[in-house]
Amino acid sequence: MTMNFCSLASGSSGNCHLINDNEKYLLIDAGLSGKKIETKLKEIDVDPKKLSGILVSHEHTDHICGVGILSRRYNIPIYANIGTWNGMRSKIGNISDENIKYFTSNENFLIGDFHIKPYSISHDAEDPVGFSIKKNNIKVSITTDLGYINEDILEEIKDSNLVILESNHDEEMLKAGRYPYSLKRRVLSNVGHLSNEAAGNAIVDLVSRNVKSVLLAHLSKENNFPELAIATIEGILGSQKITVGKDIKLDLIHRDRVSNIYQF
Repeated sequence: MTMNFCSLASGSSGNCHLINDNEKYLLIDAGLSGKKIETKLKEIDVDPKKLSGILVSHEHTDHICGVGILSRRYNIPIYANIGTWNGMRSKIGNISDENIKYFTSNENFLIGDFHIKPYSISHDAEDPVGFSIKKNNIKVSITTDLGYINEDILEEIKDSNLVILESNHDEEMLKAGRYPYSLKRRVLSNVGHLSNEAAGNAIVDLVSRNVKSVLLAHLSKENNFPELAIATIEGILGSQKITVGKDIKLDLIHRDRVSNIYQF
């Protein structure tokens, strides 16, 4: 066992994931209050003082709400690209110079034994990224908050033991729902969020690229529900003769609760 993954929350009300190798503990985004993140970490017996860094995918509030307070409280470095730093700097409060860390999109960097690749995605933020995180032969990729998946992203997340993939909405629920027209257009756009159907089609491709397991993430409270996301994607996979549990493992993570701990 060289890597553990756990989601603390995934959705428009807050996103926060934990990856660790029992030496380095990294948060991917911190979109809940500092107090809520502390509480959720304690649920899985992780002392916040162990945190080695916070990786920030983009500057939207549901990804950075707790970034500043955690960094100040526990002296944690924050890793983001220049665009994200420019977008979030005024929102997260004062950060000590030693904890301001820059990475470059689409270039690898190291934190301990973790090899991290922040790859570009399509979203309405300054310079949004997903992350592939590797140690030894284990690879976990986090791909949420994107309007569409292209060949570059598929190549970045191939060969992953685990992909955390956005399955945000059902298109018909969204179109018929109570969101204002402008918000519907944003969600459905190429800089919005991935639908269940789009996620299912992506997983079909990922099966052929040696991805072992997928966790569906960032499900909308208004325009989706877990059973529908799973059923839609299983239907798409079944139409391509792909069997869940045999050819690919499929599960989901919730917007308001700590997930299982996935160990590799």
